[in-house]
Amino acid sequence: MDTVFVTGHRNPDTDSIVSAMAYAALRNALGDREYRAGRLGHVSDETQLVLDRFGFAAPQWIKTMRTQVRDLDYDTPPALSSAVTVSRAWSVLTADRSIAAIPVTNEDGTLFGMLSSGDIAACDMQSIERPHIEEIPVFNLLSVLEGRILNEAGNLIDTITGDVFIALPQSCENLLFSNKDSIVVVGHQPDMVRRALELGVRCVIVCQAELDEELRSMPTDTCIISTPFDAYRAVRLLYQSLPIRRICRTDNIECFHLDDFVDDVREGMLKSRFRCYPILDENERVVGTLSRYHLIRPRRKRVVLVDHNEAAQSVPGLEQAEILEIIDHHRLADIQTGNPIYFRNEPVGSTTTIIAGMYQEKGLMPSEKLAGMMAAAIVSDTVMFKSPTCTQRDRNMAERMARIANVSLDELGQEIFSASWSDDKSARELMFADFKDFHIAGHNLGVGQITCVNSEHILNRKEEFLAEMEKTREEKGYSLMLLMLTDVLLEGTQLIYLGDEDTIRMAFSPDAKNNVVFLPKVMSRKKQVIPALSAMWG
Repeated sequence: MDTVFVTGHRNPDTDSIVSAMAYAALRNALGDREYRAGRLGHVSDETQLVLDRFGFAAPQWIKTMRTQVRDLDYDTPPALSSAVTVSRAWSVLTADRSIAAIPVTNEDGTLFGMLSSGDIAACDMQSIERPHIEEIPVFNLLSVLEGRILNEAGNLIDTITGDVFIALPQSCENLLFSNKDSIVVVGHQPDMVRRALELGVRCVIVCQAELDEELRSMPTDTCIISTPFDAYRAVRLLYQSLPIRRICRTDNIECFHLDDFVDDVREGMLKSRFRCYPILDENERVVGTLSRYHLIRPRRKRVVLVDHNEAAQSVPGLEQAEILEIIDHHRLADIQTGNPIYFRNEPVGSTTTIIAGMYQEKGLMPSEKLAGMMAAAIVSDTVMFKSPTCTQRDRNMAERMARIANVSLDELGQEIFSASWSDDKSARELMFADFKDFHIAGHNLGVGQITCVNSEHILNRKEEFLAEMEKTREEKGYSLMLLMLTDVLLEGTQLIYLGDEDTIRMAFSPDAKNNVVFLPKVMSRKKQVIPALSAMWG
């Protein structure tokens, strides 16, 4: 079945990544094997510490949900080697009439050309105008003619070149072959065979007849081949012994890759008139062919959203994906779906708390390591249970997960929040480690958050942060930028802001000045900062 991606929000925090991993693990454990956790950004130091502590690798980084070539039900006809005979290629094309053309490959599987039934028909028509074959491997002749070599000279020749003749009765002297560079097709005509051997033609093909030992033993350089087919069919098959590299199309081939977006493929197809196009993988090897009808109803990627329900925070290209479920603990935002979906939104401090409850509902206990990681995510998102979003249910679930994992929540919290800050990191890295976009009543703003135990020390780099915030505001057109330095020990937030100071004073504190203000008891972006701005802006 197709993969269902479970993703958190952009610039993911620990709760976002762990809830995606935990939910994918739950669904897979219940038999839905196609669920896979994903992430939409870099893993923060805090999250990496949690992953390392409990022995998990970071989920796959998903860059987009736009429909790609790999999502389509494209054709997978046989990809034939360029050395294959025309006869073999024709049998492939006629076996499935829906195939417009087949890829021709080099030995390493990369694209050599494309072959259609029209290419074969053109070759066949040209053979009528010029009955000549050039350096055809003897192996190819024996294969298409179902033939066998009748003399020793035939075993010494590897390729055959010459004009093709069907031997006429001896009474027609003027119409007989007379050139050594000839391929003579005969029936039960010993005299004709003798004439050909004496002349030293390149090859004699004996159709539906036996040949005397005397003629087979004659000293000659002529290759003698017998075939069970009649003369007419044998001649037609001669031209089908050509390697397909001689007749396939190799110039101006437009091809697509698995990672190409369907929107771009449509544009490419509009500029050409081919019936089908080769598809290549990341190593330039052929994997299939694509036709216009594949684009009529493309199969969309399927996704489950956790820890967010706002388009600006979700994966790029979400509008082209099929959203199956949303599990979140934030305010309702602007994501729309084409069909009814399963939506679970609960007023708790962590999405992982909701998913841990779903394990309980399904009667499935998470593994010791997964439970430890889930406990860490709840501690992280509730800021060691000091966030106003924290509920008793968060505490209870974190304690249960900690008991399963045999870990201390206090030690885990200290370890997590000590990893959130490093003097070695740039101001930009710190600011965007946990950063979200918001759109409120016509206002665009960006809010970053650093949860720590040493906000006074971090404030020493305020000017660095303001410089980065100014640069980002110009790039993205924000009307306001905020950076929350949420101090677990002080149980409050040092708010660095850039924008209208009156807005900050009206929404948060009249003490705001010089681009910073301390907000006691403010620990949550979604429950305290964003609601205050929403109320002020209406």
